[in-house]
Amino acid sequence: MEKYLQEAKEASSVLASLKGEKKNSVLNKIAAALEENSALIIEHNRYDMEEGEKNGLSSALMDRLFLDEGRIKGMAQAVREIAALKEPVGRVLDGWVTDNGLRIEKVSIPIGVVGIIYESRPNVTSDAAALCFKSGNVAILKGGKEAQQSNEAIAKIIQNTLEEEGLPKGLISLLPDSSREGVAKLIKMDRYVDLIIPRGGEALIRFVNENATVPVVKHDKGLCHTYIHKDADMDEAVKISINAKCQRPGVCNAMETLIVDEEIAGAVLPKLKAAFDEYSTKLLGDEKTRKFIDIEAASEEDFDTEYLANILSIKVVEGIDDAIAHIRKYGSGHSEAILTQNYGAAERFLNEIDAACVYVNASTRFTDGGAFGFGAEVGISTNKLHARGPMGINDLTTYKYKIYGDGQIR
Repeated sequence: MEKYLQEAKEASSVLASLKGEKKNSVLNKIAAALEENSALIIEHNRYDMEEGEKNGLSSALMDRLFLDEGRIKGMAQAVREIAALKEPVGRVLDGWVTDNGLRIEKVSIPIGVVGIIYESRPNVTSDAAALCFKSGNVAILKGGKEAQQSNEAIAKIIQNTLEEEGLPKGLISLLPDSSREGVAKLIKMDRYVDLIIPRGGEALIRFVNENATVPVVKHDKGLCHTYIHKDADMDEAVKISINAKCQRPGVCNAMETLIVDEEIAGAVLPKLKAAFDEYSTKLLGDEKTRKFIDIEAASEEDFDTEYLANILSIKVVEGIDDAIAHIRKYGSGHSEAILTQNYGAAERFLNEIDAACVYVNASTRFTDGGAFGFGAEVGISTNKLHARGPMGINDLTTYKYKIYGDGQIR
């Protein structure tokens, strides 16, 4: 492990010195190679899918795992979009001249060696690799065992392209020891690794957070809420709520709890139930909710659960104070939304809710690097430092100060 990481650290200087044009050229060749080798990727993915079925993976996890030609084209397109982004390294973030004539520039630089630990979704392998490469970082990738074959096929294609371009294949690699013990070693190697980004289930995040000596930007659970305020447009509220839950229930930016003002609950809840019934969504409600619609009871635990499935908890509240209090108690700092035509209520919600992304009259499903115009993302950070929300290439840089003098002494 130490020798492998030492080589990765040494390779980081090669990547940090690459010009933007060269990086973009390599990324476009990686995108083409993914498309050209789609049959090979699908063949490996088929093995992972069969194993997933044998091991009883949930439908949400199976959906995340699945690759076909369309999804591989999407992966390649994401890589091309990253290549087309502005160069993140070498940006002058600030600059000034001091009283004694020193010219100081604050300039963006790569972080160095970034370890990314993730589960289920093999497309993360190409997304994370491309984002790290574009931002000048060596990528050490640790995917979930359920996607092992798919990840190995994708990584091999990427590494072959690097070698064809005269670059070390170690710039982008899968962690050679993918066991729990291997991960435990990786997250303590602060001599060689500069940042760890875990994205996945609560157990993974907790393990990394509690054991790492390398700095961590965690991509924690998405317990997202949508609050239908008493001044919401009812038809719009139903449409947005359905999208937030049903468009893709197994992802972190899907709504898990719907909050409804008591004043409009009698009018809107039957409409919502009829709409959710069309999508076979399992609804669970608190005592007040069940006075208006016939659904199963929601427990305290339900309001604290990220389902990642077509299940929704519903809470009826007395007003915006009650709604904000509920979100503060159960929210994970990911994405929260208010649906209202009341400007004052919208601004209060935006200002008082502490989450990475706070929406007015829109679905939480937009919390995504692509939707925000960042290209692909390395994940959705629920940290407050150093990155928060969809984490794109600029969040994979740090900075240093360049100071130009003319003989000044202190």
